Amino acid sequence: MIEPAFLDELARYDASLQRRVETVQQGHQRSTDVGEGLTFSDHRNYAPGDDTRLIDWRVYARTEELYIKQFEAERNLTVHVLVDASASMDFGGDRAEVGTPHKFEYAAKLGLGFASLAAAEHNDFRVSLLSETFDRLDRSRTSQGEVLRLVDVFNETEPAAETYFQRACEDYAATIDSKSLVLVVSDFLEDPETVEAGLSALQRNDLVLAHVIAPDELDPPARGDTIFRDPERDTKLRTYFGSHVERTYRDRFQEHRDEIEAIADRLAARYVAVDTGADFFDSFGEVWVE
Repeated sequence: MIEPAFLDELARYDASLQRRVETVQQGHQRSTDVGEGLTFSDHRNYAPGDDTRLIDWRVYARTEELYIKQFEAERNLTVHVLVDASASMDFGGDRAEVGTPHKFEYAAKLGLGFASLAAAEHNDFRVSLLSETFDRLDRSRTSQGEVLRLVDVFNETEPAAETYFQRACEDYAATIDSKSLVLVVSDFLEDPETVEAGLSALQRNDLVLAHVIAPDELDPPARGDTIFRDPERDTKLRTYFGSHVERTYRDRFQEHRDEIEAIADRLAARYVAVDTGADFFDSFGEVWVE
């Protein structure tokens, strides 16, 4: 269960968060749209019907030609939060208990923290789930009240679907109309090629990947005769989990983790491996602050 009180404690990161926001041009994203903004762009010849208030009279004095000042429209930074809602994210502690490391709730709190700090800096945020495609949860209201509503939404969400990661990311990327900060929170338990194809659709933005990993995934408690279940495909595998199988598992898990980090490097994205057994605020600080 996510308790909204955790949002109050994010104030401890104010100084470093300011630096983080500045790296993505806090409050102003330059756009190719032309309008009456604060950033001068260029001149163009005056045409009948143009606003005479935009005539550059200094240029006229030098050239005896009428020119209009053009400005780049300024936009607020938009923070996009994408949280994996696949069945594999339903792993870890009991969701009914406060403080237990449940993978989906830990991921949701990371996303909610980003949304809350975006609202505090008067920037826009969008929050969505990734499953077969994307499911947008926010109501286009950038406020702390909306963040609190999203806490309830996440508490009522059961991660259960099989995620079509590539399609979900590509569908979402088509909705982004300006360069933004995009946080993807996932366990990335997909084929690496699929992960890379999906993230490639988002790479024109400032992309941050939070790779959430539960302690039991790093160090499986299983020993001996064990039945493993795939939560996304609802299939089971019975095996003897001895030392050889354990070593093979650890090697393959580390290899997959390394592949996801390599994808981030190729896409110029920032990658952070997040242990859901670690203190949440320590993890949040690592994800937010460069």
